[in-house]
Amino acid sequence: MQLPVCVRDTGIYVGFVIAFLLLKALHRGARPSSLPSRGPMALLGLFVLVMAIDGFTSYAGIRDTTNELRLITGLTTGFALAAIVVALSNNQLWVRSSSERVLGTPSELLLFVLAVPASYVALWFLGPMLGVGYPLLVAGSVIFTFVSVNLVIVTLLPFFERKAVNLRDALFATMAALALALLQLGFASAFRYWLEQTVSSTL
Repeated sequence: MQLPVCVRDTGIYVGFVIAFLLLKALHRGARPSSLPSRGPMALLGLFVLVMAIDGFTSYAGIRDTTNELRLITGLTTGFALAAIVVALSNNQLWVRSSSERVLGTPSELLLFVLAVPASYVALWFLGPMLGVGYPLLVAGSVIFTFVSVNLVIVTLLPFFERKAVNLRDALFATMAALALALLQLGFASAFRYWLEQTVSSTL
């Protein structure tokens, strides 16, 4: 089945969405605005490091990797990024946010970690069973991730910073983040097309 991105990127983007929604559920509607403490942060750093090691060693020809490894290490990175983005966006977007930490309790951290292998099983074995819905899920996850990250950037501007009281107030900042995401993705697609045409013309 043709997906809009590679297996590793699928793990990153879908993992980001799963972790984002999981964190919202774990914090039960609260808006934690503080980054995780040292222990969880070290674990998140390890989540990203395993992908970096797998990618570097495979591209360098030191060892072979597999799609299973690409997916699981992509998932760990997506989960780590979501934990950071949730804290930053809550801190920047809302007039009132909670001072509690993301993944501030052992039970939250345990459920967060256990969700990684559960997500892997769901994606690897059940994802292809969705048929055309699977590529659409991945494409939607790409856009969601870009919008979420861009929302942090957009809310650095004084016009948007800590102005939202409810979801309606957050709509304008979210639309600005969506417009920025579409520009980024459009530019990336155009650049890829230009690169492919340039390379093919020189062969």
